[in-house]
Amino acid sequence: MKAYVFPGQGAQFVGMGKDLYETNPLAKEMFEKANDILGFRITDLMFAGTDEDLRQTKVTQPAIFLHSVILAKTLGDQFQPDMTAGHSLGEFSALVAAGALSFEDGLVLVSKRAQAMQKACEATPSTMAAVIALPDATVEEICAGIHDEVVVCANYNCPGQLVISGTIPGIDQACEKLLAAGAKRALKLKVGGAFHSPLMEPARAELAAAIEVTNFHKPACPVYQNVSTKAETCPDTIKANLIAQLTAPVRWTQSVQNMIADGATHFIELGPGAVLQGLIKKINKEVTTEGMQ
Repeated sequence: MKAYVFPGQGAQFVGMGKDLYETNPLAKEMFEKANDILGFRITDLMFAGTDEDLRQTKVTQPAIFLHSVILAKTLGDQFQPDMTAGHSLGEFSALVAAGALSFEDGLVLVSKRAQAMQKACEATPSTMAAVIALPDATVEEICAGIHDEVVVCANYNCPGQLVISGTIPGIDQACEKLLAAGAKRALKLKVGGAFHSPLMEPARAELAAAIEVTNFHKPACPVYQNVSTKAETCPDTIKANLIAQLTAPVRWTQSVQNMIADGATHFIELGPGAVLQGLIKKINKEVTTEGMQ
């Protein structure tokens, strides 16, 4: 069975989607429609901007979404997923590709999500850190033991790779304790805030209002969501999970394990980079992975 997966923030690069725009008329049409919806020429920043341009959350998230979704759409009848999933932001791409959301509605929600997250980041100085080579339970226990600051597990990426999220003093304390507990690395990431933590509550509330008034459909195939890690097809459940996602952890390891248990043998990553292919291979070496950019 084929599973199509979609990357999240951090996969962007200058030039992403340019070949697609220049060689495929449908892609060009969709990119131009996106420029109109967003009210600025995101294609200029994607194709010929700077790394700094692409690192702005309001640009990064729609750019990755557009690259991923337009790739899926240009495959036409070749795009026959048995299931889809996306990492954090990539879940929106997965939902649009599976037909649960229209392209236009998906882009509007991603743009609102990016702007709401940016505001939440500015309201409370916060960050994230990657933790390598410690059991999940040890990381969870150390985070739970820091009482005076916000520190939580945010991304369960693959066995032995977990990302924590919280206030800057909290992350500093946690990194010190994690290294003392035997972590190979506990490295702060160059991100603007504490994604997938309680500090994103203002953004969650703002996004919830937009999601509630958006029309969701039953997808053409199950979508494995970050919050539940299970195959979802009910529009109301999908909406609830999408709203919860901003303050809840991305359970990528568990989602991929469930997809494999449900029959996935071939994973195809659509969008910039190859991060998810690497994570999937660390979760299960037996499956086939490939990517399209």
